[in-house]
Amino acid sequence: MPELPEMETYRRLLSDRIVGKPITEIEVNREKSINIPPSQFIQELQGKTITHIDRRAKHLIFQLSSGKSLLLHLMLGGWMYLGNDEDNPDRTKQVILSFGNEKLYFIGLRLGFLHFYNAKELASELSELGPEPLDPNFTISQFQEIFTERRGMIKTTLVNQEVIAGIGNCYSDEICFEAKIKPIRKFDELESSEFQALFNGMKTVFHRAIEAGGYMDNPLFKNDQKTGGYDKVCRVYDREGDSCFRCQTPIIKETVSSRKTFYCPNCQN
Repeated sequence: MPELPEMETYRRLLSDRIVGKPITEIEVNREKSINIPPSQFIQELQGKTITHIDRRAKHLIFQLSSGKSLLLHLMLGGWMYLGNDEDNPDRTKQVILSFGNEKLYFIGLRLGFLHFYNAKELASELSELGPEPLDPNFTISQFQEIFTERRGMIKTTLVNQEVIAGIGNCYSDEICFEAKIKPIRKFDELESSEFQALFNGMKTVFHRAIEAGGYMDNPLFKNDQKTGGYDKVCRVYDREGDSCFRCQTPIIKETVSSRKTFYCPNCQN
């Protein structure tokens, strides 16, 4: 499932390519992927311009010239492709937005969605999300205050979107590896220095992953050289049996609350 770095990568790449362009055609092939009748959806979008693309947690927000928005969550298996009739993937597209000859295909939205909201509705939809990890105003003091009161495992708490937004299965493990802390430990047993290590690790991992283009390897457009670069440099995630980059001990995998979890049993304490 795309997490914060993947959605931030999409936001940056799409901002350079579709912001300021009018939507010339809309195709809805699966009504369950949207939240209003297709005829209304088409009417609301036809001729409108995407003025800005924001990200909140694992969501993208396409701001429209009408003052309303499209809220995207790709969930498990969802992805996007920006192209045309000649180069698009041979996959079922749930929604297609055309910008002249270029089209943005929303693929795999069986669990995900592309919903249309006014400003009040959008705020309500996002109201229960926790703080943004990369918000410059989000401090170590706030981080420690949030997690000091938590008694659950680090892994399961980091992926709780109401506690902190944007972290999922992959990056919770990567953050713990960066901090040299086992994800199966509990927050209420951490020292102050370990909170600091997790906070710093979170910032470091996310900046590194965004710079690399995230770990999702489906290209966003033809000759896309950016998307998916982090998959080649993951430290622990999906590396069971491989040697730890720090100490060469084999990485192990455990199941934590039905989530696969990877860590080094030697250099993560």
